[in-house]
Amino acid sequence: MFVSLTARITAIGLIVLLALASLAGLLADASYQASQSVHWAAHSAGIIETTEAALGDLREAESGQRGFVITRDPAYARSYAELVDSAARTIARVVEQTNDNPLQHARAQKIALLMKERSTILLQPLNLARRGDFSGAVAVIASGRGRELMDAISVRAQGFLDEERALQSTRQDAAVQRLESGKRLAILGAIAVALVVVGSFALLVRAIRRPLATMMRAMTALGSGEQDARIDTAMGSREFTRLAVGYNAMADRLRGAVADQGTSERQLQIVNTELEQNTKSLRERGEVIELLGGMAHRMQAARTDDELAQIVRVFVPQVLPDIPGALYAHNNSRNCLAPVASWGGITVPIEGFAPERCWALRRGQSHSVEDPSREIVCGHVAENEVYHCEPLLAGGEVIGVLYLQGRIGAENRFRMNVLTENIASALVNHRLQRSLREQTIRDPLTSLFNRRYMEETLKLEIARSLRAGSPLSLVMCDIDHFKRFNDEFGHDAGDSVLQMVAAEMRSRFRDGDVICRFGGEEFTIIAPGTTAEALAGRVETVRRAIAELAVRHGNRTLGSTSMSFGIATWSDAMDRDGATLIQAADMALYQSKRDGRNRATISMLAA
Repeated sequence: MFVSLTARITAIGLIVLLALASLAGLLADASYQASQSVHWAAHSAGIIETTEAALGDLREAESGQRGFVITRDPAYARSYAELVDSAARTIARVVEQTNDNPLQHARAQKIALLMKERSTILLQPLNLARRGDFSGAVAVIASGRGRELMDAISVRAQGFLDEERALQSTRQDAAVQRLESGKRLAILGAIAVALVVVGSFALLVRAIRRPLATMMRAMTALGSGEQDARIDTAMGSREFTRLAVGYNAMADRLRGAVADQGTSERQLQIVNTELEQNTKSLRERGEVIELLGGMAHRMQAARTDDELAQIVRVFVPQVLPDIPGALYAHNNSRNCLAPVASWGGITVPIEGFAPERCWALRRGQSHSVEDPSREIVCGHVAENEVYHCEPLLAGGEVIGVLYLQGRIGAENRFRMNVLTENIASALVNHRLQRSLREQTIRDPLTSLFNRRYMEETLKLEIARSLRAGSPLSLVMCDIDHFKRFNDEFGHDAGDSVLQMVAAEMRSRFRDGDVICRFGGEEFTIIAPGTTAEALAGRVETVRRAIAELAVRHGNRTLGSTSMSFGIATWSDAMDRDGATLIQAADMALYQSKRDGRNRATISMLAA
């Protein structure tokens, strides 16, 4: 039992899809593991910061008590109760944060008990001093019990912090290792998929060339007078098997018709003509498949939409000559079919069309219109137009649609079917590559570009500015008093503030401006083609909008916030890697901070 060439091509497409799906699953798992490691590293950093804050409050309370006893100045004792309460609340938060680590949890509880005992001891001389018995207060302090207890707290806290820092370091190392593993997996997976595609098409071309060569040898032998020359019907595919059977039947008829030369010659001419037509058809199909193999290899290697469009414009007219058309890809965010490429001199609207306007996408199968007066015409096609729409689907999901003008003959339908399978596979691969790239250049919390992408883009924009002689400006900004949100409402509330500010900046700056999260509460905006003075007006609009935000987290109102900005313009005297430009904008930002925050300052280096 033989398999048809079309079935083999379909199997190749399924193999490629399975390889891509497996690669996507592995990469998704690697990304999840890396994010978990980063989360736990941040968790350890929070525990360290909270513990140090609790110890700092207790030490300040101790200093206030001693200052009151020694100087008898009541000002030292006023903040004691607030500091003691703050230290107790903060160390209680540390105890809660270490619930996931029994050993650290027990240590945190012991530190909390010691701090509570120390607070009680601190209160004894303070109460004596408040009643005027300063000598008694000094005697209690001189007994040394409080100092011994504070030393015990310090020793236990140091051991607790050392263990937590070790955990943080281990988790950070694990995150780095998992990110590196994910990168290697992406590279090796892409290479493996490319090898699968190339190898599959190489086998397919080989499966066509071998039987074709066998048939050509048999035909040559027959033409040389060898009337017994026959072809083994086990040709490996249904098409070649049918051709071999037809050839053998022709040879049998030729040998049986030797007695009647005239009739035999006519029959031979007819059969030979059919054979040549079939051979030509198979040869053309082999050439088309080989051409599609080269097209598929290049499409798998394409990295940008422009590269993909260029490959389509070059190869599709070779596969379907004299048939104008266009390729549309489904845009999930806009839910429309956006044009990728067109050929044959036709123009298509850049805005694309909705999926429901194409009958091929509605029905999930081919839709041809040869007589517009007797057929249902798609909404994206002009009236009285003969055309064909071929849907591109993968796993039941709409990938795109191939639109062709004119009638599609029987032979061209084979070409079109093979072409659509290759294009659909390439679009799926291209979408996956683009998704992976987005994950590597985006900050997961704010969806803004990350610092690495900012540094790479800044170098490119500086080079472009040099070539074109156009200005380039940079904005450094951060959220004023951001630590207040973390301290008063928790880190989740701080994350909400970052997300709201990022969304506001995305909606206010130009599409050509590159908005990045520099780190923590700091942001960077790369503004090509504009000077610092021209950019200042846009920055001022953003500053006012952020100052008017009503920041909320869940059902709580967090209050208002503001941002400070520093603006600088690149000049020939600056380094071409952007470091000097970033430093100039950063200095302008700090000037805004010194002048009272919630303002924008232009760097003097931009003048």
